[in-house]
Order: sequence, then C-alpha cells, then structure tokens
Amino acid sequence: MNTPADHPPTPAPDGEDLLFGAAADEYARFRPGVPEQVAWLLADAVKGVPDVTLLDLGAGTGQVAAALLPALPRITHVDLVDPSRAQLREAVVTLHPLLGNRALSCHEVPADQFNPQRPHYGAALITCCRAFHWMNRPAVLAMATRVAAPHATLALMGDGSLWTHEADWTGALKGLIQSYLGPGRRVGSCGTYNQPSRRYEDDLADSAFSDVSQHLFRFPRAWTPQQVIGYLRTTSFARADLFAERHAEFEAEALHLLEGHADENGRLTEQVEFTVLLARRPGGTA
Repeated sequence: MNTPADHPPTPAPDGEDLLFGAAADEYARFRPGVPEQVAWLLADAVKGVPDVTLLDLGAGTGQVAAALLPALPRITHVDLVDPSRAQLREAVVTLHPLLGNRALSCHEVPADQFNPQRPHYGAALITCCRAFHWMNRPAVLAMATRVAAPHATLALMGDGSLWTHEADWTGALKGLIQSYLGPGRRVGSCGTYNQPSRRYEDDLADSAFSDVSQHLFRFPRAWTPQQVIGYLRTTSFARADLFAERHAEFEAEALHLLEGHADENGRLTEQVEFTVLLARRPGGTA
C-alpha cells in the first residue's frame, strides 16, 4: 500500500487542528465514510474476541467507529485519538446515537502520545484511516505495540483523495487548483508534500505487527458538484484560507467546472480503490 500522495512535514503539536479543526463541521458532512464491506472485514478480523476495545487513531469525526459499531456489537469500549478538539466534538455527536451501553473516550493528543488510563488495557482492534501519513509512524507503531492485546489486529486503510484520483473531472479540478495555488500540492501553510520514501508495508515490517495481509475494495462513489466543493474545504491542499480573498472566486469557478463535467443526473463518479492492510504479530490470531 503506497503512502497517499501527501507526505507533509511533521506538524506542530496543534498543526493538525489548524489543518482540519476549522472545517470540522464540513469534514463530518462531506468526507466519505468507511465502506460497509470494510467494516465487515474488520469485524471478521476480531471474530474470536468476546469483548472488543476499539482504538481509532487519527479518528477525525468518528467515521471508522460509525461504520464499526453497527457491524461489531461486541465492541465494549471505543477510544478515539485525535489532536483536533473540534473534530472530536463532531465525533461525539455522530457516535452518541450508535453507542447504546458502550463506552466512549476521547483523547485530544497525537496518536503516538496516546496513554490509556484504564488498568489492564488491551486494544483488540487498532484502526487508522486516511491519517497514518500525518503521523510519526515508527512512534505510533511502538505505542500500538504497548497498548495492543496479545492477538490484536492493526488496520491501516485509505483510498487516496480527489487530488490523486485520475479522471477527466478530477484532472480538470486539480489543474484549476494549481492555477490558483501553484503546481505543488499544498499542505496547508506547511508548504508542499515530499515524495514518500517508504510504504506502509515497510513500516509494518519493522514493527511488531509484521504479519500483514492486503485487501482491496473497488467501487464507484458518486458526488454532486456541491459535495465536492464542501469536500475541498476540508482538505490540506484546497482549504479556504489558502486562497485568501480569492476563495469565493475559486469556488464559483470550480462549481462551474464540475457542473460541466457532471452526467445527466448531475453526478460525478469516482472509481474508488479502498485498501486495507491488516497486521498482526507473527503467530497471532484474531
């Protein structure tokens, strides 16, 4: 699994909140959720565990937990870890009606700094979706080794972004963004991304979770032009402040471009490739 095409400098302690916190409401509304078939894969990965503690790293607005809670009733506790307070607030609102009598804890820290306070802690399922590339990856894997149950499953997953997806409409949209912001992919105010030198598989091979299987799900995802505009506001490469006083101008031009590429039903189609890496300690079973 290749690292998504944004491998930024390590943010400041509050850097991720600066990148995504201001758009937390739009993040909850416009970021695609975790596909149902992925939720069932993760549920099956811990099918032998009677009481599952879910540890979700880079949890954002709770999309992973929202998909897993209906699919995995044996979850007894959910730990959400994210440095963005605004994102975690949105996650609590999203997950509250799904929890029932299950416990939810929010930890406003970078993933590598998670330190469980409950005695005899052991996460049976550790997930990280569309966020591992923002993290200190060796430190996160070292932390996961400390807090994981003996037969835990670690899932790294994601599906790229509309910047990396190749289609006529995404290519035209990317060209428009570059006409405003320059040819490099922006990473908020941190500059542009650096080409990654390692794959997630390489990180896992050097960790305790070196027994890895890859699962690929392909499916179409439909967008309306307005949904794409909302999504762009949540990204590091096209968030509103990057355009300064030209943001309204950009959005009007982007909306016109997207409407011109939409089909007769007003939809734009993305052919998604959603990759899941399931990793365990050698000899471990779920």
